[in-house]
Amino acid sequence: MRQPVLVFELLIPLLQLCLPQQLVQRNCGDNNFTLNVIVLDDDESAWTLKSVKPAIEQGLKLIEDQLEKDGKNVTLRASFHGFNTSSQWYKEKGCLSSTCEAIEILKQLHPRVTEECSSLMTGRGTSGECLRDQESSQGETSDWSVHGGPVCRWILAEGDWQVTGGGTGGSGQKTQSIDSNFTRPLISAGSFGVSCDYSPSLTRLLTPARKVTYFFYEFWQFKHAIKEQWNSIYFYKNKEINNTEDCFWYLNALDNNLSFFQKVLTFKEFLRSKEEVRDILQSSSRKSNVILMCGTPADVKYLFEDHTPPPEIIIILVDILNGLYYENATYASYMRNVLVLTQPQSNNSMFANDLNITWEQQNTFVSGYFDGVLLFGYVLRELLQNNITVEPEKLNVKFRNVSYTGFWGPVILDDFGDRVMNLTLLYTTEQTNKYTTLLRFDTSTNETIVLEDKPNFFWKNHKLPSDRPQTESSSHILTIAVFTLTGTVMLAIIVTLLVLRKYRKDHELRLKKWSHIPSDKILPLETNETSSISLKIDDDKRRDTAQRLRRGKYDKKIIILKDMKHGEANFAERQKIELNKLLQTDYYNLTKFYGTVKMDTKIFGVIEYCERGSLRDVLNDKISYPDGTFMDWEFKISVLYDIAKGMSYLHSSKTEVHGRLKSTNCVVDSRMVVKITDFGYNSILPSRKDLWMSPEHLREYGLSQKGDVYSFGIIAQEIILRKETFYKEHYQNPNEKLHLVQKTNVCPFRPDLHLDTAQETELEVYILVKNCWEEDPEKRPDFKKIESTLAKIFNNFHSQTNESYMDTLIRRLQLYSRNLEHLVEERTKLYKAERDRADRLNFMLLPPPVVKALKETGWVESELFEEVTIYFSDIVGFTTICKYSTPMEVVDMLNDIYKDFDRILDHHDVYKVETIGDAYMVVSGLPNRNGNRHAVDICKMALDILSFMGSFKLRHLPGLPVWIRIGIHSGPCAAGVVGTKMPRYCLFGDTVNTASRMESTGLPLRIHVNRSTIDILKRTDCRFQYEVRGETHLKGKGTELTYWMTGLEDQNHDLPSPPSVENQQRLQDDFAEMITQSLEKREAEGYNKHKLIRVASYRGGTLEYLQLTTTPSTTTYM
Repeated sequence: MRQPVLVFELLIPLLQLCLPQQLVQRNCGDNNFTLNVIVLDDDESAWTLKSVKPAIEQGLKLIEDQLEKDGKNVTLRASFHGFNTSSQWYKEKGCLSSTCEAIEILKQLHPRVTEECSSLMTGRGTSGECLRDQESSQGETSDWSVHGGPVCRWILAEGDWQVTGGGTGGSGQKTQSIDSNFTRPLISAGSFGVSCDYSPSLTRLLTPARKVTYFFYEFWQFKHAIKEQWNSIYFYKNKEINNTEDCFWYLNALDNNLSFFQKVLTFKEFLRSKEEVRDILQSSSRKSNVILMCGTPADVKYLFEDHTPPPEIIIILVDILNGLYYENATYASYMRNVLVLTQPQSNNSMFANDLNITWEQQNTFVSGYFDGVLLFGYVLRELLQNNITVEPEKLNVKFRNVSYTGFWGPVILDDFGDRVMNLTLLYTTEQTNKYTTLLRFDTSTNETIVLEDKPNFFWKNHKLPSDRPQTESSSHILTIAVFTLTGTVMLAIIVTLLVLRKYRKDHELRLKKWSHIPSDKILPLETNETSSISLKIDDDKRRDTAQRLRRGKYDKKIIILKDMKHGEANFAERQKIELNKLLQTDYYNLTKFYGTVKMDTKIFGVIEYCERGSLRDVLNDKISYPDGTFMDWEFKISVLYDIAKGMSYLHSSKTEVHGRLKSTNCVVDSRMVVKITDFGYNSILPSRKDLWMSPEHLREYGLSQKGDVYSFGIIAQEIILRKETFYKEHYQNPNEKLHLVQKTNVCPFRPDLHLDTAQETELEVYILVKNCWEEDPEKRPDFKKIESTLAKIFNNFHSQTNESYMDTLIRRLQLYSRNLEHLVEERTKLYKAERDRADRLNFMLLPPPVVKALKETGWVESELFEEVTIYFSDIVGFTTICKYSTPMEVVDMLNDIYKDFDRILDHHDVYKVETIGDAYMVVSGLPNRNGNRHAVDICKMALDILSFMGSFKLRHLPGLPVWIRIGIHSGPCAAGVVGTKMPRYCLFGDTVNTASRMESTGLPLRIHVNRSTIDILKRTDCRFQYEVRGETHLKGKGTELTYWMTGLEDQNHDLPSPPSVENQQRLQDDFAEMITQSLEKREAEGYNKHKLIRVASYRGGTLEYLQLTTTPSTTTYM
């Protein structure tokens, strides 16, 4: 029989021990002991009085016999107290659980409850003063107790129940909570709930809910050939079915929002009745294929005997304490979709034959009681045999990490007093119709071991179905088919149209006169042709120009691809005429047009490339082309002459007009010859308003040869003064200049070119340029006159110097060569200085061996380090501090902290990996291995940092302490350089993740150290001080034993005292109060550097965004 839940809860009977006082303080004489047991006395419970009584009596008899063989004269007896929760007394008391009646029995057995040993039931000896303040009407006695009953909830919960008894002097009343008195060991055959986890006095001999929760947490994330990862579930909870004590607590633990299992779920929903289960199985909107329930096969039959679930449904039945699955029985048809979670098959009892046991029920609960008595006997025998004296408060340790022989074989208890027992997941085989073990789960290591790689499932492909439904309605499939067919027809039509269009385009291309170059004729540049030399430090403008232009190679010549702003080559008739004219244009001072090409769905014009870039680039580059040597007056005249010759030819050709003449459309080739480009596209690429455009065309769009003359005058002013386009003193805004040029004034707005500053040789050119700016276009000279004027000036210049043009060009190139040599020498010095500075910077960013490898080979081979120690730390409440600080104050705060951190690092063999915000990461043991010193150096460094933080003061928040959390972990990791721009030396591996988890699960002003680091420290001569924190859950790792580092022997680090962390809310309140006091102090001192944001929030007693990761109290679990 399985025990029903009474109203809200029913607590499993439990044994509570108070060992003889002669073992913990002094010898008390005779050893006569009584075991008082409170259990339910009804016909339904699995541990009813008639089932439990024989097991306890025979267990006590077995202990007596064993002690008698050891020469110990001990008498043990049992006193049983049963009650029925359906009695009239129970109803009159108005109790909601069996706890109420147990309290009444406790009051009868203990008229006085003291702090020494507050027990449920008491047995009495005959001598002395073994227990103080325990008197009865029978005279002075010595008491010790072994107790059984439903006590976990009301002994371990704070303040749930109160017992009133007299004081030691007999006067007055003294009220105490039960839990404050029960500090002695407790042995339970139940207490499944997570509220009983990690209790220092409790020992549990049956599988607790905590270990069931661990199984599902690991199983849902488990990925294998038989299963993929899951993240959804339906819980089936029905009070008519899930009415057993173990099911109540198992489902409560899985449903708890704070449990580990909830972290892996993205969907969960509860089903409360058979009808809801069937509705959800038939629904097309079902969110999960997995249903979790607790009960027996009879409960599954109740749900599915007359209704077959879909084949993709998985039902997981939690039935831990049921052994029927190993009785070689075949399963019913309704169990084929079911996976059963239970305990492994028990061995034959080692005591059944010897004790001639005829218990009415040899169930798990009764054997648990028997094992509890044997555990008591094991501890009692060890203490008596060895004559060990134990302090009362330390007696609980004897019930931890114990291994003894129980009813079904060996019994092992872990660090927390819970029995180490594996769980098995069974499935029903199709061939034998029997239950077969699919996998085993080790609760001591949280490891899942698959026993069958290809199980003979009811499901297909030897694999469990996905937890997410993948069904589709027939109408949906039909809709997809219609759309697919329609899409196919449309695609065929589109392909046909494209083929016809391509045929028509090919036909049209054959009729065109201009050259349309196939795209495969345009080749990419070779490596040595893509690079260009520039000695200019600030070369941004040239790079911008190069980025706008695409280069390639055509007919073994480098060309520029000019975007024609056309997606297809369907040019209009006028545009075709312009392109034909361009093909016919060929002149020394004009760039050559080779034709058009289609690339990347665009049409490009293929144009001759000039190596030195645009004239504007040359004028801007005063380093490569200095004024004093290269860009002299003679060179400027030659540049103007080249432009005039090109434009003169252009105006006399079929093209007739440029329309976009500007310094950026004048390019310079390798021989310093200026050529005009970007002409002949006026119908394809209309010009835009700019500072080179003539006033009449700014006012009303148009093209004219006189407009080109005006543009030439603007370019001439750029060349003569070598300043920005349309330079005008006190006018910098181009839009303002354009506006003033368009206005019709008596005195037109023009750029600066003062005749009074011109030399005699320059005066004629200045006058020519000013004539080009005339407001009246008819008064401007044409390019034939400009060309002849400049030719005369140019020839006169050479006749006066007795130099030919070739001599002048050679002299200029020689000057250019010497200038380049000087610049190269200067740049070499700068390069060496920059190289030295870069080396120093690299040594600060990367480890020296890594920098050396990068310089020698250009890359660093990644390396695996077998054992390193990694340190992580962050600032607690950093978000809240930032909220009440300006950005500059936050930067100053982090700089103040991390400068001292870096100073501390200089005294240890460690490497600083990175800082991200308030996070600080350090490693030791790489890239230079240092044996076991990496753990020692990191721990010493952590102690130094924590000591420094105890004295650190914030400048902008006086009086506010800064708390940090530190996490340390040791293990293997890989390291290497990542990236080519701003390369970083990065660490990879599970060790990095675990170290980060150690920091995030730590507490303020604490050094959280993993067991791996402690093991390394034990191998060294350094004697670090640490204390056990306990089992800590690390995300992705499960639970691990961790420690607090507290110091180093023979050294005083003067560590700050950690803040009180009874619970997260208390810690947040303390920090909020500190923030409030600091801000008020700051305001009182008249700190008005900036206006505080939301100051009213701290005065109102609220602080936002304070996030502190603390270990949740286990008492919050159900």
